[in-house]
Amino acid sequence: MNSKKITVITLVTIAVVAFLVGMNMYQRSVHKAQADKVSQFESSLVRAHSPILGPKDAPVTIVEFFDPACETCRAFYPFVKDLMKQYPDDVRLVIRYAPFHQGSDQVIKLLEAAKRQDKYLPVLEMVLAAQPAWADHSNPNVELAYQAAAQAGLDIKKALMDAQDPAIDGLLQQDIQDLMALEVTKTPTFFVNGKGLPQFGSEELAALVAEEVAKSRK
Repeated sequence: MNSKKITVITLVTIAVVAFLVGMNMYQRSVHKAQADKVSQFESSLVRAHSPILGPKDAPVTIVEFFDPACETCRAFYPFVKDLMKQYPDDVRLVIRYAPFHQGSDQVIKLLEAAKRQDKYLPVLEMVLAAQPAWADHSNPNVELAYQAAAQAGLDIKKALMDAQDPAIDGLLQQDIQDLMALEVTKTPTFFVNGKGLPQFGSEELAALVAEEVAKSRK
């Protein structure tokens, strides 16, 4: 191998290492900034209206800022459910809304209306299952989400009327204010007992949950 090739390889290696170091530093700075925001706006993590899945008095709380049209939220949902099954008495999930995609606000209001019929969870899961059909980000077909909700047993006519209640719009606006205060910019964004993930990923979420569960059992 001649010296020119060695030089090129060396420069590429240096560039890759510098990029990785830079990314790591950036992620750390974002994580610290968000941690500062959480400590400043701690009450913004969980509100009285927030849907809770799992034991209400669980010592470990996963807060998820969630968009029903978000593919990654849909992909993470079974993983989060498995974590809750792994720790059935220790972990609860609090859902906060982040309507970043077109049409999401309408589906969120439908989910909140489903609470009034005690159908929140089945409607949530059916809407997520049908997400590929309705959640085209440029041209969502929310009517298909409504049809999915009806298949979950929701009285869709009543739910659509309830969804127009100003109280439901008010809680959605509260969630939007909170995500802005916490500088949440993407979905899903997770906090575990108020701590953000050091890096986004299922392994990182599982590790932080396990750490918090272990602390609660001491």
